Amino acid sequence: MLRILRWSSLAVLVLAASACATMNVSSHVAPGLNMAQYHTWDWDTPDALPESDPRLDNSFFKDHFQGAVEREFAARGFTQTVAEGDVPDLKVHYHANIASTISINRGDQTAGACYDENCAVRVFDNDTGTIVIDVIDGHTNRLIWRGWAQNPLEGVLDHPQRFQARIHEAVTKMFARFPKSL
Repeated sequence: MLRILRWSSLAVLVLAASACATMNVSSHVAPGLNMAQYHTWDWDTPDALPESDPRLDNSFFKDHFQGAVEREFAARGFTQTVAEGDVPDLKVHYHANIASTISINRGDQTAGACYDENCAVRVFDNDTGTIVIDVIDGHTNRLIWRGWAQNPLEGVLDHPQRFQARIHEAVTKMFARFPKSL
């Protein structure tokens, strides 16, 4: 009975940790960047990359992701150019993928935190999502800012509301690092 209680406690802890896994977010900004010179932006032509994961190559992901990015630019006072032939001050494109990661875990027999009575090694296969946003000077074609977010996707991809919330969280956290105008 004690082993069952230990195992179920460990299972609850593992599930709670994966559900609350920390999103890794970071960015890079060009040295000496003066954002005051930029007022307009638009989506850039996507890179010719290999086919994306079908879970990200769909209208659900694109609509929610692009909508979140558009709201972030609008909140910072940028205007999205839509007229053909206009050269925006900033061009934006993104990369998104899902990679399978493997983690190996062995319970701690001395603490009574094992998966089974032999305290055998367990291998876990997890999906991790990564989004990269590139902001390029529209006149020089120089990368001026790159933001990225990475997070485990356990329990997210098959639940649209959770997936939408994770997309918005990633974009919001990346843009919290976006340079401000002087």
